[in-house]
Amino acid sequence: MSNAAETLLERIRALQDEFETELAKRRAAFRYKMENDRVVWEEGVRRQHRALKVRWLVFLRHTRPLTVITAPVIYSLILPFALLDVFVTIYHAVCFPVYGIPKVRRADHIRIDRQHLAYLNGLQKLNCVYCGYCNGLLSYVREIAGRTEAYWCPIKHAARVDGTHAHYGAFVEYGDGEGFDAGLAKSRNHLKKLKD
Repeated sequence: MSNAAETLLERIRALQDEFETELAKRRAAFRYKMENDRVVWEEGVRRQHRALKVRWLVFLRHTRPLTVITAPVIYSLILPFALLDVFVTIYHAVCFPVYGIPKVRRADHIRIDRQHLAYLNGLQKLNCVYCGYCNGLLSYVREIAGRTEAYWCPIKHAARVDGTHAHYGAFVEYGDGEGFDAGLAKSRNHLKKLKD
């Protein structure tokens, strides 16, 4: 990878750190902090949140009928998501140790915590559990797939690809046949340095 590309990656990482700092400020503004991976609210916040809750019957009464009708279609996706979860988790457990790739921490991707918000009704909480699981699962699968790609075929695509994973920036340039072996070794060495 060129020095210019490495410099850009460093700037991206710095921006991500800056973004995390901004999120920490927002947490303070909404009067909570994280302790041992749990949310701790300041005094009186939960009481204020309960006062904002809209009962689920009122919530449903104000929901468009077509939204209610399409809900089973959305929730039917739980079956393929659960199957994806099972198969990817088995692949991850069996193959990553063989390849020497550090495992992906599931908890870093799948966060199911919004159901603890007192201003949400039961239906909203169910929706939040579903979205937290499905989007977290996709993030978890993406990281597993990204590490797999970085191990086996760390070559950039010829055309631009939206939404690449975190490892993609360090891949060998498309068409760089002379740099492929060295790039493959570098990518594998980088993976082995990742934490489980």
